[in-house]
Amino acid sequence: MTTSTETQETAQAVATATNQPKAATKANARAQKPRVGATKGKSGKKATRAKKGAKPPKKAESAKAEGIRQGTKTEQVLELLKRPGGTTMKELMKATGWLPHSVRGFLSGTIGKKLGRKVESTKGEDGNRTYSVKG
Repeated sequence: MTTSTETQETAQAVATATNQPKAATKANARAQKPRVGATKGKSGKKATRAKKGAKPPKKAESAKAEGIRQGTKTEQVLELLKRPGGTTMKELMKATGWLPHSVRGFLSGTIGKKLGRKVESTKGEDGNRTYSVKG
């Protein structure tokens, strides 16, 4: 048998237990920073370096004036190219020990561009190509 005062006390105890604040718990994630726009606007143009003047082209004349050193492969190739009738790719490969693509690059780059000589290429009836230089 419960008295009315007992029931009132238990009801108050339950009510106060539910109204009490819970113990503080630790947050699982860090606090987020507020999303705020940039305070200072970016400039439209960036500073650039001053442009340098164009370099003068390299002179191929210096190689012509000095001549070709004695005993070099360049001299050997030029001697073969100056022969009457020119020379074939096989003869150039044998004289230099180079592969065909290296011989063609040498004829184009060193003889044609650096030394400024005109390399003429003709294909004979037998299918072999001959190369020659005049002068």
